[in-house]
Amino acid sequence: MEFEPRIIAFLCNWCSYTGADLAGTSRITYKANVRAIRLMCSGRIEPSFVLRAFAKGADGVLLCGCHPGDCHYQEGNYRCLRRYKLLQKYIRQVGIEPERLKLEWISASEGKQFADLVNSFTETIRDLGPCKIQKTMQVLT
Repeated sequence: MEFEPRIIAFLCNWCSYTGADLAGTSRITYKANVRAIRLMCSGRIEPSFVLRAFAKGADGVLLCGCHPGDCHYQEGNYRCLRRYKLLQKYIRQVGIEPERLKLEWISASEGKQFADLVNSFTETIRDLGPCKIQKTMQVLT
């Protein structure tokens, strides 16, 4: 049986979630491995959300927000970028490959780009195999 990754995607309401919705309404097919969680802004993605996703069994986590300069809350995507860089360092220290966490900017009109991102990220995670860190992460969260 082929490994099917479990991927959690945190999407901002105004751009990324709308881009994902556009992919669906445009009937652009993409892998069904992603479970979307909608937040009002990518700046609202707390590091604990990402760590909890890994602890609860996610093989990969995708963070998506508005393009820099287009945030509906002025600087939310810059806050997300700073947290992402810190999380990359932290997850490496606890034994999670940094490739399992990805940040991308997707606007409301980029449904095709969202589908391509999901497909490529799913393949990356499939190549990495299952995340073996859940038990260690449960102690940390």
